[in-house]
Amino acid sequence: MEEKTKAVRPWEVLESRYLSKKPWFTVREEHVRLPNGNELPHYYVFEYPNWINVIAITTEGKYVFERQYRHALGVVSYELCAGVCEAVDGSPLESARRELLEETGYGNGEWEELMVLSPNPGTHTNLTYCYLARNVERVEAPHLEPTEDIAVDLLSLDEVRALLDRNGVIQALHAAPLWKHISMLK
Repeated sequence: MEEKTKAVRPWEVLESRYLSKKPWFTVREEHVRLPNGNELPHYYVFEYPNWINVIAITTEGKYVFERQYRHALGVVSYELCAGVCEAVDGSPLESARRELLEETGYGNGEWEELMVLSPNPGTHTNLTYCYLARNVERVEAPHLEPTEDIAVDLLSLDEVRALLDRNGVIQALHAAPLWKHISMLK
C-alpha cells in the first residue's frame, strides 16, 4: 500500500498591518493561524519588487563580474550583474538587459532564463529571475546610479570555478545560478 502524504494548507491571516512602507523597507506584521490551530501573533513579511541577475559571457568567452562594497557585511564582494525589476521594463528579461547595460556597458547577445529563485519564501514576497546571456559585447560605458560604485572584471571559466570553490561569491542568489551553469557545462 502506498503511503498518503499529508495535505499542507495555507495559514489564515487574522490581522495585517504595515509597520513601514518605504522604498527598500516595506514590512508588514501579521497575526496568523496555522492549520493546526496554533497562532503566531507577530509574523513579519518583507515586500520587495522582483529582482534579476545575469550570468553574462562575452564573445571571447569571458564572464562579466562585478565587485562592489556591501555595507551590511562590510565586505567587497564578487557578484553577478543584478538589480530590481522596474515596472517600466515590462518584463524581467527587459530589466536584466537594462541592468547589464547600465552597470557594465555590455549588451546584445543571446539570452535565456536559467532559473527563478525565491530569496526566502518564508518572509519575502519577491522572486529573482536568473538569466544566462551568451556572446555579449561592450557597447558603451556603464551608467551608474549615484549610489553605485562598481568595478567590472572579466573572468575566465577557470577563474569562475576557483571563485566558487573558495566561496568567493557569497551572495546566495548569485552562487546558485553560477553553480547550475557550471554543472551544465560538464
